Amino acid sequence: MLYPQRNKYRQFIELSGFWDFRFDINNKGLDENWKNGFNNSRPIAVPASWNDQFAEGRDNLGPGWYQKSFSVPCGWEEHRIILRFGSVNYLAEIWLNGEWIGKHEGGHLPFEFDIGSFIKPHKNILVIRVEGNLSKAQVPPGKVRLNYPSTNFDFFPFCGIHRPVLLYSVPNYGIDDITVTTSIEGNNGCIFVNLSLNGEKEVEIHLLLKNKKNNVLEKRFITNRTGRFELTVNNALFWDPTQPNLYDLDINLLYNEKTYDSYTIPIGIRTITVEGDKLLLNGKPIVLKGFGRHEDFPITGRGYVPAVIIKDYSLMKWIGANSFRTSHYPYSEQMMDLADRLGFLIIDEIPAVGLTFEKRYLDHHLELCQQYVKELITRDKNHPSVIMWSLANEPHSSLKSKEFFQALYDKTKELDGTRPITVVNMMGVKERAFEFCDILCLNRYYGWYTEQGRIQEGCEILSNELDKLYKKYQKPIILTEFGADAIPGWHAQPIEMFSEEYQVELLKSYIEVLNEKQFVVGQHIWNLCDFKTSQEVIRMGSMNYKGVFTRDRRPKMAAHLLHRLWKGEEK
Repeated sequence: MLYPQRNKYRQFIELSGFWDFRFDINNKGLDENWKNGFNNSRPIAVPASWNDQFAEGRDNLGPGWYQKSFSVPCGWEEHRIILRFGSVNYLAEIWLNGEWIGKHEGGHLPFEFDIGSFIKPHKNILVIRVEGNLSKAQVPPGKVRLNYPSTNFDFFPFCGIHRPVLLYSVPNYGIDDITVTTSIEGNNGCIFVNLSLNGEKEVEIHLLLKNKKNNVLEKRFITNRTGRFELTVNNALFWDPTQPNLYDLDINLLYNEKTYDSYTIPIGIRTITVEGDKLLLNGKPIVLKGFGRHEDFPITGRGYVPAVIIKDYSLMKWIGANSFRTSHYPYSEQMMDLADRLGFLIIDEIPAVGLTFEKRYLDHHLELCQQYVKELITRDKNHPSVIMWSLANEPHSSLKSKEFFQALYDKTKELDGTRPITVVNMMGVKERAFEFCDILCLNRYYGWYTEQGRIQEGCEILSNELDKLYKKYQKPIILTEFGADAIPGWHAQPIEMFSEEYQVELLKSYIEVLNEKQFVVGQHIWNLCDFKTSQEVIRMGSMNYKGVFTRDRRPKMAAHLLHRLWKGEEK
């Protein structure tokens, strides 16, 4: 699924802004045909979660109805017209001018519909019904814990249209999909371009590779529906966190010597492999330092806010991080684009947090997870920043989980065999999926949820467990979560839980343990910033305070500690 572009042959408009909105308290909208348009609405901002935009909307998970009118620009009549949603959480049903367009289950990933046959010349009415209520059948599952709203995950279940809604046009016969992979041979870079075309006619393909300074390589090919092309770049500039070199590949389609479609894709030449107890980037060992994160900000909830993305990258750069995990769902496409440009390494995770493996839901959960994997790889396969796929976070693994994850692992390898695959686990040596995962990812909170107030005792348990895990599986390990809640401004001497001093001591002690293990190839702290949760007795103010920055991005003592440690100013 190529992100829409603007050029001579492709155009898009964004439908962001103020929409009409109604909560459907009595679930009567379907019976009353709100699909044709509805009254008694109020304005709502899109993209953004609806929960904090209205006083009575915080714990209301839907259904909610959105409505927007638009007109199609002149000149689009001879093109395919596509309606694209970046993310709607959780269930979306769409009508255009009263006609059923389609539906989609699952937040955090894009979906689109060809709506050319439904478009009117002038005013069009787009109506979307969004259902965010939780159930055990969903992924991620809800109604499991005693928190409110009841989830099986530790973050707030924000609802609504969270990312841009785009209307775009493309040629009737043109570029349908692009898959780029790269390899390195000495100082040279090899770029493999798999091109899928919409149409049967034989065309000429013009590939132009360029960097910031000049054109690097130009080739022409003749093909029809699909093609695989190879480009060799002599003395290539490789992509890595210290020098995130990108090339632009212009792809032009010509018929009878006339160009009729074009698309530009950025390319980073790099390799990522696992060898023994090492994670290798471009053939050299790399250690990940960074965070788990959440798309979470006051008022907008999980909605797309460009300034927050810039701020978070700025904070991670300052602190010395080189990576993060998209916990516990894929982040916006704009976030991924900037990771390519800024040189961050990403563990890309599907929205499979808290899987329960209950028999009656197992088949549907697997079907949804396979859908998510396909959607995620289709979206993110060309990002050099994406170095790993994560199939789940903290599944409640059982005897059935091995077969479940084996099927999901095989599906992922089938779709993309170039990246390692992991499952982020809470069971340690008991996780049966670790038998076939390429890298072992582990979340641990000794000294917090257990061994409370006893950091050194917790670190001894952690050290022993890591050794046992490596001895059994002989694979690299990443500690993908560790940390402690610190209420901003709360101090204690001697240190005690929830104080900023306790958070500092726990993080420093954990990092000392991790640095001693040559097989530990990553340390991701939970969390970059404080974030909103459901109401729960262990979550004061419905907040998780494990961030080293506050929810509004002010540093705690721990942020300054990490800046010194990861910038090499403190041993």
